[in-house]
Amino acid sequence: MTVVCDGQQTLTTGRAARELELRTGEFELATQLGEVRTVVAGADDRPGDTGSLGRRRVPAEEIARLQAEPGFPDSLRERIRAVSTTEAAALMGIGPGRAVRLTRAGCFGPVRFYVNRFGAVVWLYLAAEVADFADREPDLMRGNTPAAMRVMLDSGQDWRARQWRSRRVAQLMGQTDDPWEAAAVIAAVLPPEELASVAEDPLERSLLRRLRPTLASVITVTPAARESFERVLTAEDFDEVLWYRVHLSRCLERARREDPGRLRTPAAVPSTARPGQSPSFLNSPSWTTETSSLPSRS
Repeated sequence: MTVVCDGQQTLTTGRAARELELRTGEFELATQLGEVRTVVAGADDRPGDTGSLGRRRVPAEEIARLQAEPGFPDSLRERIRAVSTTEAAALMGIGPGRAVRLTRAGCFGPVRFYVNRFGAVVWLYLAAEVADFADREPDLMRGNTPAAMRVMLDSGQDWRARQWRSRRVAQLMGQTDDPWEAAAVIAAVLPPEELASVAEDPLERSLLRRLRPTLASVITVTPAARESFERVLTAEDFDEVLWYRVHLSRCLERARREDPGRLRTPAAVPSTARPGQSPSFLNSPSWTTETSSLPSRS
């Protein structure tokens, strides 16, 4: 069904996916990557939605723009093509073992993941980013691993979940200019005890829970899978947790200053997001062949 939102005709995400000849997972990734522009659904669409970060629709003109592209739909599918570690290794012309080490070291971050029934997290990477990295850093495709990277890997560090959280937070922050919604995005990746120590007011925590966005749509069929899924969503390392705590404090200060009355309303009030450049949350090491020291992760 076509509905007018803010003066423009829009389609449901399901209808838009069919028009663009994308599967559900492909369409979800396309919207997250900004390949398909979405707008906030009307306030009367369905009760209980969380404003800018709740249900969204796709402008009809966006569908027309993409359908008019040369090579549609293959050109769109190629831009959002996600590959496994084994497929990424083949794209780079290296073995799977080296590819795993490069991903653990944060050379390029995952865009999606799923959890198998044994609780193992399977990461997927954007094929275009993999190819770009291989072109940019040919010396990392062969020869000895740089000393700093080797030290990091030998100590057991793994940047994959951290980079996925960083990318997802940036995507969601780019969809809203509402201060409470922005705070809810940051709060979503903090452990409960860390969140409670920053947002000490129970009313604030209740509002942040109502506004909590969906970080990932992953099916979990076993307790082990559910545990792994929750672990991916939650910041773990001390410096990462501290980074999110600082940003949550800043978001809450802004929210309290700009919209103090929000806490006294019974439900979150939908707001309209303005398109704009999202802040960079991809807090990752910059590995190059000249790396001589461990990267700062502050």
